[in-house]
Amino acid sequence: MNSKTDHIRLKELFRPLRESMADFSEGNVRRSIHALFTSDTTIRMCHPFGDLNGPDNFFENVYKPLILSIPDLERRDLIILAGTTPEGQDWIGTMGNYMGTFLSPYLDIPATGHLVHMRYHEFFRFQNDKVIEIQAIWDIPELMMLANSWPMAPQLGAFLCTPAPMTGDGLGVSGSGEENIDRVKNMLTDLCRHPADPNPEVMNLEKHWHRNFNWYGPTGIGTSRGVSGFRHWHQIPFLRGMPDRKLDATGDRLASMEISDLISHWIAEGSYVCETGWPNMRMNLSHDGWMGIAPSGKQIELRSLDFWRLQAGLIRENWVLVDLLDVYRQVGVDVFARLKEFNKARSVYPINNNKEIT
Repeated sequence: MNSKTDHIRLKELFRPLRESMADFSEGNVRRSIHALFTSDTTIRMCHPFGDLNGPDNFFENVYKPLILSIPDLERRDLIILAGTTPEGQDWIGTMGNYMGTFLSPYLDIPATGHLVHMRYHEFFRFQNDKVIEIQAIWDIPELMMLANSWPMAPQLGAFLCTPAPMTGDGLGVSGSGEENIDRVKNMLTDLCRHPADPNPEVMNLEKHWHRNFNWYGPTGIGTSRGVSGFRHWHQIPFLRGMPDRKLDATGDRLASMEISDLISHWIAEGSYVCETGWPNMRMNLSHDGWMGIAPSGKQIELRSLDFWRLQAGLIRENWVLVDLLDVYRQVGVDVFARLKEFNKARSVYPINNNKEIT
């Protein structure tokens, strides 16, 4: 699929799933998943779900536990992009928030009885009008933060419910965005010049980023504003802990075996670009460590699913989700075991939200 019309068709194929999840009911969601997926669709989910196959495993292991914990669950899409990668694959990239009343513990996260939000970045690969692969990260640590049950190091950036694009057009994006893919890849290429060259100016941040850009990072890192905020609350700690990072910054199949398996899938529409990689970064955790994780010297891989919005050729907003729980898993830290230790004295019973409060 290469034309604008085909991108619209992809979104139309995806629409029944979105509509069934706007007001979750088990029957409707099951039917829409079965209608869109093949019997052996590959589902690559963030930790602790792992890789699954087929629509029934997807619903039973991923969505059903969430619905049991948040019975009035709703999906609120904020960005939807459709396109064909340079390799000829058709993808849809979506960003938004799952929201609802948190009434029963979820993955041992204590229920709050209040409205909660959990950001998702989900990418769907289509072939013959069916979804044959999913790559998805849910910001499960966001629920931990909202439940006041945080088991990891304090985050440096701000914590907030991730907003829609300031232009309000994330659900109606159209038009060619190929030139913006090149702009984002050029930005990543410049970022990778440091710290091999220790001068931070080689990253050319002011050349690529709007002076008032917002960087919406995952819970555990947080959100920042402008070059100064980005450097202080994310980039400096990240580079101190993992200065030898390798990533597929171009989307090309590179000759070096060191990074040839770090595959990124890029699509763009209008002023938006998105990329998914499973994984797309590799580095050694060393020097100062990262996010309170000790510098173990272990090699780790990152799954990063990103969205960018450009304005007059500069990046104005960047939504980033990294599978941070999987990073902890790779270095031998069981975040969910820590969660249970921190919260063993708290109630694990469901909350009766229908009981009258007097």
